[in-house]
Amino acid sequence: METAVRAKCLIAFLALFALAPALGHAAEIDGAGLAATWGIPFAGLLLSIALCPLLTPVFWHHHYGKVTLAWALAFLVPCALFLGAGTAAGGLLHALVGEYIPFIILITSLFVVAGGICVRGNLHGTPALNTGLLALGTVLASFMGTTGASMLLIRPLIRANDHRRHAAHIVVFFIFLVANAGGSLTPLGDPPLFLGFLKGVDFFWTVQNIFPETLFLCVALLLIFFVLDSYYCRRKEAGLPLPDPTPDKAISFEGKINFALLGGIIGLVLLSGFWRSGVSFTVAGAEVELQNVVRDVLLVAIIFISLAVTPKSARDGNEFTWGPIQEVAKLFAGIFITIIPVIAMLRAGEAGAFGAVVRAVTDPSGQPINAMYFWATGVLSSFLDNAPTYLVFFNTAGGDPSVLMTSLAGTLAAISCGAVFMGANSYIGNAPNLMVKAIAEERGVRMPSFFGYMAWSCAVLVPLFVIMTFIFF
Repeated sequence: METAVRAKCLIAFLALFALAPALGHAAEIDGAGLAATWGIPFAGLLLSIALCPLLTPVFWHHHYGKVTLAWALAFLVPCALFLGAGTAAGGLLHALVGEYIPFIILITSLFVVAGGICVRGNLHGTPALNTGLLALGTVLASFMGTTGASMLLIRPLIRANDHRRHAAHIVVFFIFLVANAGGSLTPLGDPPLFLGFLKGVDFFWTVQNIFPETLFLCVALLLIFFVLDSYYCRRKEAGLPLPDPTPDKAISFEGKINFALLGGIIGLVLLSGFWRSGVSFTVAGAEVELQNVVRDVLLVAIIFISLAVTPKSARDGNEFTWGPIQEVAKLFAGIFITIIPVIAMLRAGEAGAFGAVVRAVTDPSGQPINAMYFWATGVLSSFLDNAPTYLVFFNTAGGDPSVLMTSLAGTLAAISCGAVFMGANSYIGNAPNLMVKAIAEERGVRMPSFFGYMAWSCAVLVPLFVIMTFIFF
């Protein structure tokens, strides 16, 4: 039965692509004409992600894909009925082709390639070692992406601390630093900055303009973590030693070919930004450029190459499973679909249902308020996907990269910092957050609930963001 359902879904999906040329002329959703109630499916999906694992964990584990699909249909069906089938299908295809598919291909390629690099041996998780691993991952995140750095280091970090009773805080700070803040210095680091790069922001603009903010946040988090981890070691672990389940062994790497494939991923991302082919296709109103098609096709090829050439023992050593990326793929498919009317209302500016947000970031003379851009982008990035949120406020600030990089550099810095840094405020703010959580739980770490994690972020991150506001914005 399940196979038949999947086959029907595939046929429907292919039928949408067959209709793509016609749907490309479908009317775009006018955010100015939408009531705030169109955001209910998106809010419902977020609440489901937050509450179902707490209230109905068994049901959620087995049926989160179906719940996600139900919320997606809760937007698509009324959209087809009230705004037209062409508008609904066009919006769906635009979200899939222009945003979701490139996003999930890049995330999957980093997940598969990094998951094929097995770090053998055993490190003993002392506060100094854990802080050093977090610092290493923070640096690597800007060069191999937050997903790549997270997938490379999360398993060795968990293994180094598998003799400790209290390890959840280590993973929480890993999400803060490696899965988010560390990716702020280059477009390779985090999807929002990559989108800005494709819009015309110089590759080295971020490192030149938000390095002080990044340094402040990362150093502060590392210091807080060291103090907290030292406390756990002294007070919580003292007198309660557990045997180390991982035997001592020299550090070595298996699946080294994946380092070369990781370099290939980085090269393809760079190529798609620097190469301007001048050739593009329009699919359901979304402009797809040749260089991006080449990038995505070759990234898929790298996925298959990695699966073919990586020794089975390397993936077995990582306890590699498809569960984390499946969860991300399903949940973010629903997020990208249900977010369509929310983004449309935000793009409508003051004429939309969320006009108050737009008014809040602009002073009476029409000049941007950088502190408000930082917080508006950040708060929305905490619960919306931070990549489209970045684009919304990029366009709200004028959308001209030459202006934003010069006379409005402070505004672009605020938008960039808000999107990247505050993606760590919740599990759904950035895709690697959920993957790290899923891997940690698979390894037996009792991670905080959705709201439990937000208690950590409110206690640690938010005060730092307030301080940053006064210093930098």
